Amino acid sequence: MGPVTTPLLLNNGQEHGEEEKPLSFLKQFRVESKKLWHLAGPAILTALCQYSLGALTQTFAGLVSEINLAAVSVENSVIAGLAFGVMLGMGSALETLCGQAYGAGQMRMLGVYMQRSWVILLTTACFLVPIYVFSPPILEAIGETTEISEAAASENFRPFLRLNFSGAGKFAIWMLPQLFAYALNFPIQKFLQAQRKVLVMTWISAVVLVIHAFFSWLLILKLGWGLTGAAITLNTSWWLIVIAQLMYIFITKSDGAWSGFTWLAFADLWGFVKLSLASAVILEFWYLMILVVITGRLPNPLIPVDAISICMNIQGWDAMIALGFNAAISVRVSNELGAGNARTAKFAVLVVSVTSVSIGVVAMAIVFATRDYFPYLFTTSDAVAEETTKLATLLGFTVLLNSLQPVLSGNLGRDDWRYLLADDYLNMRHFYQKLEQRSPLRKQKPELRDGEVQLRINDFYRIQVLKSEENIFSRREEQ
Repeated sequence: MGPVTTPLLLNNGQEHGEEEKPLSFLKQFRVESKKLWHLAGPAILTALCQYSLGALTQTFAGLVSEINLAAVSVENSVIAGLAFGVMLGMGSALETLCGQAYGAGQMRMLGVYMQRSWVILLTTACFLVPIYVFSPPILEAIGETTEISEAAASENFRPFLRLNFSGAGKFAIWMLPQLFAYALNFPIQKFLQAQRKVLVMTWISAVVLVIHAFFSWLLILKLGWGLTGAAITLNTSWWLIVIAQLMYIFITKSDGAWSGFTWLAFADLWGFVKLSLASAVILEFWYLMILVVITGRLPNPLIPVDAISICMNIQGWDAMIALGFNAAISVRVSNELGAGNARTAKFAVLVVSVTSVSIGVVAMAIVFATRDYFPYLFTTSDAVAEETTKLATLLGFTVLLNSLQPVLSGNLGRDDWRYLLADDYLNMRHFYQKLEQRSPLRKQKPELRDGEVQLRINDFYRIQVLKSEENIFSRREEQ
């Protein structure tokens, strides 16, 4: 057998390689939709529950004060957001490998791939530790105000929580356990998703979310621990998810996919690293981080940062739906290609795209209908709520754009990423320059507020990424 990092694009003879007899379009669409929702439904619920851990923490922090809301937002979006993007991207390498291994019936390789990903992601987490340790000067260096950056990175610890750290950096230091939970969690998720065991992750995430909500209320609001309580509950919740998933894998053996720890996890690491990095360096996932950072450079950033953060929270929940479809289509396409059914894989992409966009239209309508009400779920400040309401129209269109682009990303092959990376780099550079200057939109429409400018450029960026992915699929069709 060749190197184990090579995607298993095998045609296993007539038994697996033959296409099914043609059905009517509507019937075929209905059949594929059932398969899609069987995977996407639990995957969406899992993504929503896990995203809600940070979103609930941010919500409770916002009920304490505006500065706490800004602090948690910046930490979640910039510091932890960077780590989340890197870990999720590198863990996504398993979607292709595990999905095709499962489709080809090579169950044992799933456990090997997961362990190999653990080695790489835990090593990556160690390299990311300095970002957490030195977060205050990093945030200030990229233009964040001292008030927000220090609040995002520090909090007066209670006497029984004393550490030998002084000044800024305490809050970010307390979030380090979450970083290493990411490194274990994402490979586990891809391992279980490839076997279509997403319902287990859903139940675990839902139970942990309920526990997290109670203890967040208790520690942040009732006991008044503020950001310290936020860090404790968020770290604990992520590790509960990891431990529960590991217990399930170790006890059930995952139908032969887990056969114990093996030294094969350290074999051919470089090939696996290259495949992981190809997913991790796609810059489009990090544009939210840049959006929050640049907003923090405004003259009076507290209210704009809070308003943008609320919009990003809403967009984040909607993005989790698209992320669930992303995971589902990646598994469907990988399984079908592993079994040699290319036509079925192509049709699955059409079904998931139509479904996701339809949900995006509904989500956009909900944002428009509740524009005067949803801001108060996150803040008690009338000024922040008013600013958020003014951004609702742009947020609605952002939600719609968000429904398709992540789904298409889930269908990109390994060789496609280098094309998207080149386009993404140019798009991100233009995106950053527009955010910095803001002059073209200012000259055309001087009445625009800063938050509106940010979201308009955000939508522009999403459209550019969609165009890049469309070019990739067109290029693939021509080959």
